[in-house]
Amino acid sequence: MIYDPKVRGFFFQGVLVLVIGWLAYEAVTNAIENLRAARIASGFGFFGEAAGFDINQAFIPYSSASSTYFDAFMVGLLNTLVVAAIGIVLATIIGFAAGIARLSKNFILAKVAATYVELIRNLPLLLQLLFWYNAVLATLPAARDAIPLGPGIYLSVRGLSMPAPIYHWDAFVIPLAFAIGLVASIVIRRWAKARQAATGEQFPVGWTTFGLLVGLPALVWGVLALFGANPISFDVPEQGRFNLTGGMQLYPEFVALVLGLSVYTGAFIAEVVRAGILAVSRGQTEAASSLGLKPGQTMRFVVIPQAMRVIVPPLTSQYLNLTKNSSLAVAIAYPDLVQVFMGTVLNQTGQAVEVVTITMLVYLTISLVTSFFMNMYNQRIALVER
Repeated sequence: MIYDPKVRGFFFQGVLVLVIGWLAYEAVTNAIENLRAARIASGFGFFGEAAGFDINQAFIPYSSASSTYFDAFMVGLLNTLVVAAIGIVLATIIGFAAGIARLSKNFILAKVAATYVELIRNLPLLLQLLFWYNAVLATLPAARDAIPLGPGIYLSVRGLSMPAPIYHWDAFVIPLAFAIGLVASIVIRRWAKARQAATGEQFPVGWTTFGLLVGLPALVWGVLALFGANPISFDVPEQGRFNLTGGMQLYPEFVALVLGLSVYTGAFIAEVVRAGILAVSRGQTEAASSLGLKPGQTMRFVVIPQAMRVIVPPLTSQYLNLTKNSSLAVAIAYPDLVQVFMGTVLNQTGQAVEVVTITMLVYLTISLVTSFFMNMYNQRIALVER
């Protein structure tokens, strides 16, 4: 029986699992005994204790007087997720634009893109974050002389001030309309794909999706406004003699971190995009040109879809790097998960094992979830061989 390869494989795998389980048990037991001997508190009861410290950037209600350590943990986690999400979107836009520009026949455009990539990739990210924070944002004018960027949007040394939404009881209809538009756009996209495969006729899926996701909620909002309802109102900042009052504020630390991560990661994504485009056979471009497609259409409908099979795997790594690099926010005092939880909370509670373990598990979970969805997308666009 032991000579059967399957049985032998299961046997050794079982032994390996038992050994790993025993080592983990011994490590945990030893840690608990050492903590007890050193009279160091353990457990997760500290989550319910009052935090007693302020956090300047919080996207959920938080108060130093009434909030707990768990609330502080959620604030830090949400701050990290917001920075990572915005950074991924901006870095993707910058990276694709720079990657395509590097292959442009326009000499100046190609050289500018190449200079950006080579310069940013070879400078440490920490140095770039300090540059954005100390050399760029710190030189902005005071609040009373803030730079207007649009209706109710001001940029100053205190950060970016913008209108703050105020949600009323009937505000739920807006996300409901968005959800309906999202489902409808998915259905229409599948229908349009099947229709094109059967008849060869294209349907304006992009504009239709934009209309459903943006136009439908706006239409619902407008209809409610005609009947005197106001699901969402805005508290618009006002520029006073000495300060800006009202609205919501994104502090310089947040802006510097988003800019630094986006510009830095965008340079790496640019090289990933360039490599993916160059991996597409030149015959594909020539075939598209022979069919009468313009260069922009060729890039959009022929080259990029095929290049995505090469782009997605390393692109996933860049997304993960951006999320993990956000932990450098501690250098510019942005209250992300590391700064709030592994900094202030750890110093006040002294429960290093629990705090460090939770922080590691959070980053591991974020990375695994990101990889899961990117791998799903990669399998969807993968070339199927018959």
